[in-house]
Amino acid sequence: MRNDSLNIDALSSQIDTKGPAYTALADTIWGFAELRFAEHRSVAAQIATLEAEGFRITRSVAGLPTAFMAEAGEGGPVIGFLGEFDALAGLSQQAGSAEAAPLEPGGSGHGCGHNLLGAGAMLAAVAARDSLAAEGRPGTIRYYGCPGEEGGSGKTFMAREGAFNDLDAAICWHPGTYAGVMSSLTLANFQVYFRFKGRPAHAAGSPHLGRSALDAVEIMNMGVNYLREHIPSDWRVHYAITDAGGVSPNVVQAQAEVLYLIRAPKVAQAESLFARVRRCAEGAAHMTETQLTVSIDKACSEVVPNTVLEMTMHENLRRIGAPRFDAADLAFAEAIRASLTPEDIESGVESFGAPPETGAQALPEEILPFDGTSRFNAGSTDVGDVSRIVPTVQCWGANYAIGTPFHTWQMVAQGKSPAAHKGMLHAAKAMAATALDAMRDPELLARAKAELQRRTGGKPYTCPIPPEVKAPPLRAARSA
Repeated sequence: MRNDSLNIDALSSQIDTKGPAYTALADTIWGFAELRFAEHRSVAAQIATLEAEGFRITRSVAGLPTAFMAEAGEGGPVIGFLGEFDALAGLSQQAGSAEAAPLEPGGSGHGCGHNLLGAGAMLAAVAARDSLAAEGRPGTIRYYGCPGEEGGSGKTFMAREGAFNDLDAAICWHPGTYAGVMSSLTLANFQVYFRFKGRPAHAAGSPHLGRSALDAVEIMNMGVNYLREHIPSDWRVHYAITDAGGVSPNVVQAQAEVLYLIRAPKVAQAESLFARVRRCAEGAAHMTETQLTVSIDKACSEVVPNTVLEMTMHENLRRIGAPRFDAADLAFAEAIRASLTPEDIESGVESFGAPPETGAQALPEEILPFDGTSRFNAGSTDVGDVSRIVPTVQCWGANYAIGTPFHTWQMVAQGKSPAAHKGMLHAAKAMAATALDAMRDPELLARAKAELQRRTGGKPYTCPIPPEVKAPPLRAARSA
């Protein structure tokens, strides 16, 4: 039963007042553009801000140097806000430019909006803490600094170590092109290195003495490509050759490596697909007389939606209203859209489940409709592992021009724009309001927990990353 004593207008005003400090933080992190598990400056900037706000800091959560927790308040309930701050390789781009213009050729950039994600979740946590303190109400607010979402599954490593076990609810958001509840059925995944070791030889003088590791990689890839015909259409397999064995064609390549990202709607399905891909690798090793080593890099579970919390968040979004953009925001959005194809825009509208007619808008003018129905999302997120432990709710933010594809220079170019900032503050209001509703209404939390139990069948969380696998050091950015 909803508690209507929450004053949305007062909460919104409070967030607007503190907003400039947090949009400046988002811009600072945009400039750092650090890759997975190397986000040291981004973490330092966030910790400094939260320490100034009076939060208690726990560093190196779950043994990850760039994972941390900031906590305020005492007692229960305990509500956690999830933040991210890692960038993507190869997406360096000048802010505010409507043309591709790298700041640093080959450099990294925030092509998924995580500079906004972390700062916005922090702002929501601070606002919720301030509201509780003003009312003298018990409860604990936490902000989790979660590293390496882009191909690192930082939250999964944190979940494996029990970082979220005592939460009553978790709240998150993701920058996007519409404002609304994010109720997504995502794909679980395994990211795995397949390394082959052969024997070098002169490719012309004594090819019969060589055993080509690159041949093994190519044969494996061919086998997997034939496998694609025999898996369900919503399962996914991607690969990248990360070591081709050298640049000399007159040498039989003695080592080679390929990285696979294997996805399916359920963890068990992804695991079974992983086993089939592995058999392709084993067959390739037999055919080429090479040695195979298989190393799991990371994995994550599918998201478990929570309709109880999602409907609460949708009601808060409805009460807050859509973000308000001005003529300058619309002009820049139109300039960005000029770089997109009609197919980009159509796909972008469809992926959010937005009304088709909104594709004619540069920026959204209303909240996404939501009736409690979850939508399939072919992407993956380590939020899935948190959602299997504790009731979890997410929203989309309206930060970018409608149709902007994720993981592109266009998204990086908009990451410091006034529209991006407005969307971040808007999402912070929805998150803070939902947290306060949950803290004020024990029945709401009870229903959310009961739904999680029902959806998981009461089974305890099992981490898909084996205990012997450690969080990988920075090597290259992998896309989520």
